[in-house]
Amino acid sequence: MANESNPPKRTDVNALGEFGLIDHLTQRFPLHHKSSVKGIGDDAAVIDHQGALTVVSTDMLVEGIHFDLMYTPLKHLGYKSVVVNLSDIYAMNAIPQQITVSVALSNRYSVEAMEELYEGIRMACSVYNVDLVGGDTTSSPKGLVISVTAIGKGHKERLTYRNTAKVGDLICITGNLGAAYMGLQILEREKQIYLSDPELQPTLEGHDYLLERQLKPEARKDMIEAFAKADLVPTAMIDISDGLGSELFHIAKQSGVGVLLEESGVPIHEDAQFQAIDFNMDPITVALSGGEDYELLFTVDPKDLDKVKYMADIYIAGEIVPAEDGVKLNSKGGKLHDITAQGWKHFDPSKN
Repeated sequence: MANESNPPKRTDVNALGEFGLIDHLTQRFPLHHKSSVKGIGDDAAVIDHQGALTVVSTDMLVEGIHFDLMYTPLKHLGYKSVVVNLSDIYAMNAIPQQITVSVALSNRYSVEAMEELYEGIRMACSVYNVDLVGGDTTSSPKGLVISVTAIGKGHKERLTYRNTAKVGDLICITGNLGAAYMGLQILEREKQIYLSDPELQPTLEGHDYLLERQLKPEARKDMIEAFAKADLVPTAMIDISDGLGSELFHIAKQSGVGVLLEESGVPIHEDAQFQAIDFNMDPITVALSGGEDYELLFTVDPKDLDKVKYMADIYIAGEIVPAEDGVKLNSKGGKLHDITAQGWKHFDPSKN
């Protein structure tokens, strides 16, 4: 712990300049793939996927909108900023191989702060075996903005889209839902308590799983590997970033179908269920509307049932039905309810 007589080192980013800062932050990023012909150091990266289809996804994270540094460590933020993009590539049944990272930062961020951020980025690159091949840094009048682009490759016959679900397909979900949202609620509660009385210490004990799901999520690389091993190609797929309800609507709308979701088939972690009840929330509502789970929602042809029913961490949660049947939830009590997409709204007027 630093003290007043031994303050932490703080180097102004202007001391290095834009290109000096990039060189400093990226010097420990080796290239893992032969397809990464040219990485950082030229006008553009060069990538050769040798006939495979290139898959590209990009996301932007804005301080005060997507993250709060009052309770988000910079290293965790760097890791998460990569993972949320890789999740999109996996949702196409493709393999990410490269990323670019662009950062806009205000003058309150030091070189040491950026080192923490990039250490998280480096850790994600190592865990998921991707190469950092480019990016940009610039100044920001306020706060921190991170933009990550993920580049992957996929084979035409295995790429999976949102608009190809068919009536009769089974709806499958990986992992569990709701924990990330409940972790966020705990962090927000403790933030408000601290703001009201800075002398109080946060009460986070016993919530390790929920907090990790929020602060350090993981993408389901293992599922894409399992699909390949089982020779399974989902008929449609999407990652669960904005809440299960929202993602079901994406598939239903783009595929021109309806959805019958069984409440009993939606996997919700035990810790998330208990925490939801403690916060007077309905666990299934948390799963439908919470978001940031980065699990996979996919559909399979019934003929592939034997391939999925014995796969670990996959739950069969419903069926694709005709569009005129709507998007419905069959509750544990046997009643049908309309599902409403109440997940993250990127341009919510109430946030302006």
